[in-house]
Amino acid sequence: MEISIKPYRKEDTQAIVEILNYNILNSTALYDYNPRTLKQQIAIFEEKRAKGFPVIVAVVDEKVVGFGYYSEFRFRDAYRFTVEHSVYVANDFHGKGIGKVIMTHLIDLAKKQKLHTMIAVIDSENQSSVTFHEQFGFETVAVIRETGFKFDRWLHSQIMQLMLE
Repeated sequence: MEISIKPYRKEDTQAIVEILNYNILNSTALYDYNPRTLKQQIAIFEEKRAKGFPVIVAVVDEKVVGFGYYSEFRFRDAYRFTVEHSVYVANDFHGKGIGKVIMTHLIDLAKKQKLHTMIAVIDSENQSSVTFHEQFGFETVAVIRETGFKFDRWLHSQIMQLMLE
């Protein structure tokens, strides 16, 4: 299986929305309640790209099977060297190395942009995501209790950090 990474194009949005909506409806990977629309997701990505942040997609056999991006962590000037990222892989393609390829590419892009640190905000129940991030050198720096409420229970946000330089 050959995995290729390419910059996001508007035509990729439908596949991305399907990946996101699966996670919104079936997991705590996203703290959203309502599925995203094409229009909403296009606007989100256009804003990120307009600010100079990358959005990338992973493709297998001409099919979008995952995506990733990073953008500002917070909006104050002093945070400009810190980014928060997201990586998602289609449910049918988990465990095939796609997330690793996306993450490696995002880290390389962040280093080229001379960023200082990358942040992951993960639901603390999502141990597979925690383990995934640890493989890249991310360390847990905080757990913020009961920051989200989904599926009739309180959720904790685990903050992980990777120093890029």
